[in-house]
Amino acid sequence: MNIHFIAIGGSAMHALAIALHKKGFKVAGSDDAIFEPSKSALEKSGILPSNPGWFPEKITRDLDAVILGMHAKKDNPELLKAQELGIKIYSYPEFIFEQCKTKTRVVVGGSHGKTTITSMILHVMHYHDRQVDYMVGAQLEGLENTIQLNDDNDFIVIEGDEYLSSAIDLRPKFHLYEPNIALLSGIAWDHINVFPTYEDYIEQFRIFVSKIVNGGILVYNEEEPELKKIVENSTNPIRKHPYHTPEYYIEDGETILVTPEGDMPLEIFGKHNLSNLAGAKWVCQHMGVDEEDFYEAIASFKGASKRLQKIKESGDFIVFKDFAHSPSKVNASLKAVKEQFQGKKIIACLELHTFSSLNQDFITEYKNSLDAADEAIVFYSLEAVTHKNLKPISSAIITSVFGRDDLRIITETADLENYLKTSNFDNSVLLFMSSGNYGGIDLERLVNEL
Repeated sequence: MNIHFIAIGGSAMHALAIALHKKGFKVAGSDDAIFEPSKSALEKSGILPSNPGWFPEKITRDLDAVILGMHAKKDNPELLKAQELGIKIYSYPEFIFEQCKTKTRVVVGGSHGKTTITSMILHVMHYHDRQVDYMVGAQLEGLENTIQLNDDNDFIVIEGDEYLSSAIDLRPKFHLYEPNIALLSGIAWDHINVFPTYEDYIEQFRIFVSKIVNGGILVYNEEEPELKKIVENSTNPIRKHPYHTPEYYIEDGETILVTPEGDMPLEIFGKHNLSNLAGAKWVCQHMGVDEEDFYEAIASFKGASKRLQKIKESGDFIVFKDFAHSPSKVNASLKAVKEQFQGKKIIACLELHTFSSLNQDFITEYKNSLDAADEAIVFYSLEAVTHKNLKPISSAIITSVFGRDDLRIITETADLENYLKTSNFDNSVLLFMSSGNYGGIDLERLVNEL
């Protein structure tokens, strides 16, 4: 097939382009800006666009299809040309479904934990040399690309994002996959820019459950009340398998999982990650991996990229970075660090970066989410607020929302760096939580200077 990607530089789009290129498709694309690591990956595969920008002349009747990324707007000149010529236009989740209609589709969804659970499943499969197709939202050790599509594989494991598919396809991505096996980890309101009310948001999960194929399997976290209610009220003729956080304990800074095979030390930590592990185990068993083999494999799982990822340890000072940005993720990650490193000072540095986190109608959802920290810093860029056309948020509002009079609020990157460089980190853990980059800070450089 001859495929053109509009907005090829996106994290999922560039990975799909590389996967199709490896599969033998003729692949090209455009974007107005491509950043690392997408740029190097596309260049290595020989499909990096020669120049940035949109070029309608690239859209010709020779194309079999166009794949449209979420970054591209409705008035994109290449999109308009494709519509004019009547060329088939897919969003990337639509195209992935087309590629895997004959496979057993395993879809992992939920407001939190889906990247980690998907990564756990893939780690177990890779450990036991079981070949599956996949789409995951973070780089995983041992896997070259975040998407693999191979005609010979029977299973595909998909991280099911609830965000919209494209500018002209406003369905949540995970509605398009029609899973045979599904997992839902929990529901916590997010993406206020497209789901303005909590009810709007949870309705997407009801729809997802209704789209599991007849006779399919739903694995779900029974400790999440809203999710449990949705699953129990569903009339879809599927098998429902609840899971919950397994028994574990912490000894000398190491998390030990209690299993039928005996107590087992883990590389990961945190109650939410143990819950994720329980869900991944159920899915792996439905994919043919027995319990003993699952435990053998998961013992060596170190976590997905940017999910409680240790980036520095020097004496009694440890630094983690975490993708946590929504209230539930911030709360879970911080509590995990607090539980794991008892006796150490916990310093949390949260960046408010997303549309939701900087929105006055949503920010109250963060109430008390930083309570577990001994010291808490909130960073946000005034330029980001302006760029997203949002009302300015005062320091008083942020202090009130988080419920901490000692909260340090910083809005300039240089001020954040200077504050951290002059802080005392003896016997402490510093946790960076953000889906952004703190206005352009090179975290590895900064941490090495602390």
